[in-house]
Amino acid sequence: MTWRTAMERALYGETGFYGRGERPAAHFRTSVHASARYAEALAGLLATVDEALGRPPRLHLVDVGAGCGRLLMRILDAVDPELAERVDAVAVELAPRSPSVPERVTWRSVLPDEITGLVIANEWLDNVPLDVVELTPSGPRMVLVDPATGAERAGPVPSDEDLAWVERWWPLRALGDRAEVGHPRCNAWASVLHRLRGGLALAVDYAHGRDARPAHGTLTGYRDGHTVPAVPDGSCDITAHVALDACLDAGATAGATGSTLTTQRRALRALGLTGARPPLGLASSDPRGYVAALCQAGEEAELIDPSGLGGFGWLAQTAGIELPSALTA
Repeated sequence: MTWRTAMERALYGETGFYGRGERPAAHFRTSVHASARYAEALAGLLATVDEALGRPPRLHLVDVGAGCGRLLMRILDAVDPELAERVDAVAVELAPRSPSVPERVTWRSVLPDEITGLVIANEWLDNVPLDVVELTPSGPRMVLVDPATGAERAGPVPSDEDLAWVERWWPLRALGDRAEVGHPRCNAWASVLHRLRGGLALAVDYAHGRDARPAHGTLTGYRDGHTVPAVPDGSCDITAHVALDACLDAGATAGATGSTLTTQRRALRALGLTGARPPLGLASSDPRGYVAALCQAGEEAELIDPSGLGGFGWLAQTAGIELPSALTA
């Protein structure tokens, strides 16, 4: 079958990885699990969006691909109590509601029809299934995969839609080059912007740009904290890096009034996370405070490490407000 079909079944089918209720935290480390400082930075972004919208009576905070809901709960804990009272928190997630999620958080499997506020898609788009096209001696061909073993072979000619996307966003230059055809992700992201009546939509993910696409793709499996072969049999999470530049274009077409593409390192540093060690003198005057500050510095350093989480792409697009200055710094 095609990779898109295989991924869909392996991730979201009845016996698929997420279909049976697996949680990301059990299999790989994300910024959400690395430190509460990540949520605190996003809480500051929520406050900025609230101010830009004129402090409306109700403000949406939507987490797409919410997992166990930890990010939403940490953001709510970090914002000013008055703002927290006005926030309608929505978790969009296919897995069942976690028992730890408070009743004030709305749990649903699809996006709200209209959103005014902040939408966060943290490592969501990399799990949107897609097809793979390879340049063969006979021209571009779909890559077919055996879901039980991961074995591949060349298949039919790609659709016109696939070929148009590949030509524009991931040109194939040499025999054996592969493209992960990202228009399903573009469409998924556009569906967020179509619903955004005012505010900010933020996608955070593994990413690459048109001038640096990996020649052989990025399909990867994750299980129990380790990378494993991307076999679409439902036994592991399967991801592929995101062409966020293409998603930006789709969001602009869907109505975004402001757009920027940056890295997590740049964005979080602008939001106040520096990873700087506390002054050594604090160790004598306030040993406990020094240890706490040192732990915080370590967590921030992990979040902004350019070779790790700090290298993630941040795609921010707005509707009806200016882009926050921290995201354009």
